[in-house]
Amino acid sequence: MPAQTDVTPDSLVPPPAPPSQPVPPTAAAPQPLGPQPLRPQPPGPPPLGRPPPGAPPPALAPAPAADLIAARRELRRQLAGLERTWAGLLAEAPSGTAAGPACGAVASRQPRLGAGRLLGLAELEVSRDQLLAAIDRARASARAEQDRQAAARRQLEAMIADPARHRFACVNNQELGVSGCGVYQVRPRLGLIGMLAGWWEVKLSSGCP
Repeated sequence: MPAQTDVTPDSLVPPPAPPSQPVPPTAAAPQPLGPQPLRPQPPGPPPLGRPPPGAPPPALAPAPAADLIAARRELRRQLAGLERTWAGLLAEAPSGTAAGPACGAVASRQPRLGAGRLLGLAELEVSRDQLLAAIDRARASARAEQDRQAAARRQLEAMIADPARHRFACVNNQELGVSGCGVYQVRPRLGLIGMLAGWWEVKLSSGCP
């Protein structure tokens, strides 16, 4: 029979582990003194919504055909209204005013083309602006002519009220805005005798050659 050994509490305790060896610290690289130079950073992606530098500009999307047709229709409507206004100013403008030649000046600036074609939007806008400028000039000329006629009427009223104070003054029908070639003039009654006596009156002569 094999020999039996006695089991004691001390025989159940494991032997102590050997002491661990300290890990030597790694040598750190020496840090230079003073400010450090900035390292160039690699270029990042461009911000959203902005093309990268050097890229061609994005092409504009063409306007829809419906928008072009609507814009052309609106411009032609404006031109029709301006032409009616211009024709009315020409009909009301008296002869000799600046409203008449302005129409020929506007028409002479229009290019003469050999064949008919549709005007583009830019050309329609130029025609509209020219008509607006011509209408403004015609209205300014009409206002100036009305002021001149009002001044001529006041002059005639003063001549009739006191002929002696307006000796040899005259106002013609054209200045009054009246058709015909009559002329109102302050003249002495009975010629030299009326001039010496202070007899003055307003006479209307035909004025026609």
